[in-house]
Amino acid sequence: MAADRPSPRPIAELASSLGIRPEHLVPYGDDKAKVRLDALDPSAERGKLILVSAITPTDAGEGKTTTSIGLAQGLARLNRRVCLALREPSLGPTFGMKGGATGGGRSTLVPMHEINLHFTGDFHAISTANNLLSAILDNHMHQGNLLGIDPRRVAWRRVIDLNDRSLRSVVIGLGGALEGVPRETGFDITPASEVMAALCLAEDAEDLRARLSRLIVGLNYERQPVTAADLEAVGAMMVVLKDAMMPNLVQTVEGVPALVHGGPFANIAHGCNSVMATKMALAHADWVVTEAGFGADLGAEKFFDIKCVSAELETAAVVLVATIRALKRHGGVKKAQLNEPDATAVERGLCNLQKHIENLRTFGAAPVVALNRFPSDTDEEIAVVRGACAAAGASFAVSDVFECGGAGGVELAEALIAAAEASGEPPKPLYDWSEPIKAKVEKIATQMYGASAVSYSRQAERDLRRIRRLGYDKLPVCMAKTPASLSDDPKLVGRPEGFEISVARVILSAGAGFVVPILGDILRMPGLPMSPQAERIDLVDGEVIGLT
Repeated sequence: MAADRPSPRPIAELASSLGIRPEHLVPYGDDKAKVRLDALDPSAERGKLILVSAITPTDAGEGKTTTSIGLAQGLARLNRRVCLALREPSLGPTFGMKGGATGGGRSTLVPMHEINLHFTGDFHAISTANNLLSAILDNHMHQGNLLGIDPRRVAWRRVIDLNDRSLRSVVIGLGGALEGVPRETGFDITPASEVMAALCLAEDAEDLRARLSRLIVGLNYERQPVTAADLEAVGAMMVVLKDAMMPNLVQTVEGVPALVHGGPFANIAHGCNSVMATKMALAHADWVVTEAGFGADLGAEKFFDIKCVSAELETAAVVLVATIRALKRHGGVKKAQLNEPDATAVERGLCNLQKHIENLRTFGAAPVVALNRFPSDTDEEIAVVRGACAAAGASFAVSDVFECGGAGGVELAEALIAAAEASGEPPKPLYDWSEPIKAKVEKIATQMYGASAVSYSRQAERDLRRIRRLGYDKLPVCMAKTPASLSDDPKLVGRPEGFEISVARVILSAGAGFVVPILGDILRMPGLPMSPQAERIDLVDGEVIGLT
């Protein structure tokens, strides 16, 4: 660590600063620890919850996690008692296109490498619990299939926390009668696992047990659901997850506490950290900064419509992260030319920022726009964004937390405090869970994305009929969509209009407690890019390099 940065605080001291007692701490070395669930007092007064979201992401990067960390450090510099509540990184993006997810520059989490890699083993436990259920399911079918599971209607898939397109569709059980029942299946990435969603939305261990019990693995020959409880798999899954359900305590480079727990993606899952970690932070800090993945059309929508409703959370203020570079990309500038001053291109790209401001206001939130500053940004370009926010009546602050850490986040922190103290009623969901699924999908597609219509494939219509027949049509919807556009076409940047949203499938996630409309060509197992980040990661003289 650089000489001008403070040394990490001992983990016990960090916990003590939050009022977490030593008996509630399970240390993992000197710099990270699990926090026992009984450290959460349900009657404790809650702090103010701050959501950090962003405009539609581009390959230029937005720095939402960096901004979240820098904002928390800025609040700490204003003598606010603050704690972060963030998701854990997935090895898929770490070795794929994105790299690590612990912030950047002087606004990072430590220990960075451990958090980005195996951390405390939570993702491994979630993968194992998911695949244990798969093994029990296939063994049940092999050993006589007393539940009458129809192998053509098995819905449960295996997961792995890597981008591996070759595993999207596979055939298992080949090799003869002793090797199992042959059937088609496939793999999803671990963040898309329903076990991940169930853990992240669970209030406590018993709620997690109930959610696991409701996991539907498939249908029997009478087309009735077969669950993990029917397979008597829940107890073993709970054992595998017994440590993974405890939030992880780490810190920022400036010693601000952070509870990092759970890691669903916002494009193919609900994109928020665990309810248990969020409520733990709210019970031990006056200000809690959390984030929801990708743009506000995905992560923020699911945060308000799924997580906040399910967990009865109220949000005090919202930060909307934007960058000059991303606005230029939405304005049609090629990536190689982003460092060239172009205020006109920034102005062309403002339509995307304006749409996300409108979206957040639809929930009743008045966002503070945080411009995550890059060295190539010019005063003229920044003035364009500042003027647009003023015209839209939105608060604005320049965030220079990558270069300056907490000092560069004070302006944003002050704007946020003012917004939180001036806010009236907390944001409200876009729809009522009791509405029909199509009505919920249409509200999101038209009001959040700006679509003119929604179409459904024949398969999606069959899925909807089955979900209604099984009595799960009153669940919220967790849209699976490309994060690169407000539409379901990643090539449509800026603020597309007059487009149609196409629903290919509707997947029931009864354990998590939502249904997942699959929009366009979105996949729940990403592939690696032509030049994955893994090619630049190495261990040299005992030190990890290339893990950004």
